[in-house]
Amino acid sequence: MLNRLLCLLAAMMVALPSQAFETRATSAFVYDVTFGTVLLEKNADVPLPPASMSKLMTLNMLFEALRDGRVTMDTTFSVSDRAYAMGGSTMFLSQTDKPTVEELIKGIIINSGNDACVVVAEGLAGSEEAFAAQMTARAAALGMTQTVLKNASGWPAEGHVMSMRDLGILAERLITEFPEYYPYFAMTEFNYKDRAPANSQNRNPLLRIAGSDWTADGLKTGRTEEAGFGLVGSARLGDRRVVFVISGLASDKDRAEEGEALANWAFRQFVSRTLARTTTRVAEAEVFLGASGTVGLVPQEDVTVLLPALVQDGVTAEVIYDGPLLAPVEAGTAVAELVIRVPGLPERRVPLLAETAVAPGGFVSRLGAAAAALRLRFAGAASPAT
Repeated sequence: MLNRLLCLLAAMMVALPSQAFETRATSAFVYDVTFGTVLLEKNADVPLPPASMSKLMTLNMLFEALRDGRVTMDTTFSVSDRAYAMGGSTMFLSQTDKPTVEELIKGIIINSGNDACVVVAEGLAGSEEAFAAQMTARAAALGMTQTVLKNASGWPAEGHVMSMRDLGILAERLITEFPEYYPYFAMTEFNYKDRAPANSQNRNPLLRIAGSDWTADGLKTGRTEEAGFGLVGSARLGDRRVVFVISGLASDKDRAEEGEALANWAFRQFVSRTLARTTTRVAEAEVFLGASGTVGLVPQEDVTVLLPALVQDGVTAEVIYDGPLLAPVEAGTAVAELVIRVPGLPERRVPLLAETAVAPGGFVSRLGAAAAALRLRFAGAASPAT
């Protein structure tokens, strides 16, 4: 029988959803990486042209190649006629150049180099078409369900699309899986062989913000006529990290203002609270045929949640388990779940462990349990039909 218990934490957990952020972006996704919580989504699963924001997938493929030992930071790639001919934003490569992987990483992140992306694609997969197919397959394997990529640079192409959620998934991966390479996203200037001083600055507007208590340190901007101005950004304040993805802004100024406003909202409108430690008994579960009739339930991990900051009401916590539990029960065994529901946010589930061991009961306790079961059976049989 599935048992549901109101948790003793309920009185400690009171909050209402924060004021929703009314973004000017046509699509948006805001995610608290520290707590694994989606804070805002607007058309987040609609596949859209990502422009240069899809360069993040090219970088992911390159970072994976570095991690696997297929290339090193000093590996050099050739520059094909196709790469040299790329228009738009470039790092101004020529066919005689042999850029290193590290230079190409900087050229993609800081200069948004379309030529650098083609060089990486051809260097890793032989052709940009093959590389695009590999990226699409890899994206699907990573849970990016609305991603189809036709090229390495984000150059406008029919069917080249990503959703804001997919870009958020990708951003979190780059941050958490490749910490040794992530600092490149915070670099503000790179001028390959002093060829392009006019294109040497990182376009991420949040990197230029000074005086805030939060710090932006990535990731990538994008802009095309069809997609408008977009940004995949990340910022941290203390132990918290937030990723935000926006698209469809009308100007570079709007993109900068919206990115800063979203970061402020994410850090100001939500607070973290530790509700229970691993030593906190949050409930008790019934035990059948045991030396004790109940066992305490404690969280598998400290329960720290993200709560809206302003109004205090509306959060619930519930313990769910399939019971009564049958003795013997081993201490530390996961026997239940703590389900925390915050209005406006996804529910959080935390495994609950048996606080102590419960041995099988002796003859007397088993006889008593059997008698109780018989009483319940006969009581049910004697009840008149309704």
